Amino acid sequence: MTEDGRRSRWLFLRLLGLVYFIAFASLGVQIDGLVGAHGLLPARAFLSAAHEAYGGQAYRLLPTVFWLGAGDGALRFAAWLGAALSVLLIVGLGQRAALAALWALYLSLSVAGQDFLSFQWDALLLETGLLALLWAPAGWWRADEASPASSPVRWLLLFLVFKLMFLSGATKLLSGDPTWRHLTALDYHFETQPLPTWPGWYAHQLPSAVRRAATAIMFVIELGAPWLLLLPFRFRGPRLVGVAALALLQLGIAVTGNYGFFNLLALVLLIPALDDRALARIVPARAVPTAVRSSPGPLGHAVTAILAPVIAALSALAAWAELAATLPGGAGGALLPRWALGLLGAVAPLRSFNGYGLFRVMTTERPEIVVEASLDGRAWREYRFRYKPGPVTRRPAFVAPYHPRLDWQMWFAALDPMSNAPLLGSLATGLRTGTPAIVALMGPAPFAAAPRFIRFAVYDYRFTTWTERERTRAWWHRELRGYLPELGSELDAPRGP
Repeated sequence: MTEDGRRSRWLFLRLLGLVYFIAFASLGVQIDGLVGAHGLLPARAFLSAAHEAYGGQAYRLLPTVFWLGAGDGALRFAAWLGAALSVLLIVGLGQRAALAALWALYLSLSVAGQDFLSFQWDALLLETGLLALLWAPAGWWRADEASPASSPVRWLLLFLVFKLMFLSGATKLLSGDPTWRHLTALDYHFETQPLPTWPGWYAHQLPSAVRRAATAIMFVIELGAPWLLLLPFRFRGPRLVGVAALALLQLGIAVTGNYGFFNLLALVLLIPALDDRALARIVPARAVPTAVRSSPGPLGHAVTAILAPVIAALSALAAWAELAATLPGGAGGALLPRWALGLLGAVAPLRSFNGYGLFRVMTTERPEIVVEASLDGRAWREYRFRYKPGPVTRRPAFVAPYHPRLDWQMWFAALDPMSNAPLLGSLATGLRTGTPAIVALMGPAPFAAAPRFIRFAVYDYRFTTWTERERTRAWWHRELRGYLPELGSELDAPRGP
């Protein structure tokens, strides 16, 4: 069987369409409460402030269609249009046009979404989507599956997954974090990650020696397996070992924690590493016609001669910059020449040439912000979030690939409340006034009417032990740390109990 990559391309683009659909649809049901006109961080106010600060440069620094209007209707339309275009990508209609629109829409929403769309997998989806546009079969409106699959772009996709996985391991070691150096990171990770699952509780109960061994295996996979993907396709066995190892790592992460569509996207990125023989039973023969044109056409020549080398250089520079920035004490500042920093700065607004490195510094404690409400300032009841830890007896749930962005952002807010004061202030105001878009992001309300007072309690959470769970049936143990000071005039409730 001739290895031409068309089976890999066929499957990759359709599964990427599934990832896009999940990303857009999950955002569509949250967008009003996150950045709508009455949301937590309104996009219109954000863009207005950016224009006031940067003038005409704001259009370059923040490329988004929402400069034309950032009302609730425009935000919802963009999210659901993206979901609809994703379906076209899945069924193979107008793939190249759909991919161009999907990339532009997601970039626009990422800009308008501010902190809520600043996660590494949002950037990864944009970078993947840009390469997918270049790899799509010929034909803007009707895909020509018989057209050649660009080999240079396929290698760019392989370098992207190499960059994602290798940097994730390398930055952990370069950061100097002692938990990674001493292989103790998993002593903390399962209970301190943003949204654990219930199997994460059981993983946390494993003996320390097992967790250390798992950490060592993770480093072997993240630092070693990506190199196998860069071998020529004739080295089929080692490549499949690399794909299997990285896939098992992603499945392990997905079982113990909720990371939105990240794990699914990482698995989709492994598909270009699979040869046609491996995919013969998955991709039907009728999907890839045997008659292949000898020439990739004008766009294919342009990609090979111009775009692919430029993208490769930018991608490599972004990876090198990530490694340099991770070195402690600013030691990496001299590793990048000024022209490279300027070039990366010029393309940074596109959010499509990135470095990666999740959890390079392990969080060893878990502060949680618990929102408390009162009608009279004396009797307080707890607001529940839909997914993040709250009541200690509630079992950690599976949420992914859905990404509850407020629940995730509250994890960051607990680590640094003052930097997230605008978010917390808006949340308090929205709950006190009963703003529907904001209330919809939360779980069950403690009162039938909107509360008069809101305060933020900070608790230290940890997983219970086997003995504690048998005695109390609780998944968590928590202790009150204190109450946040007033973050603005909205928070006029008493600070203590």
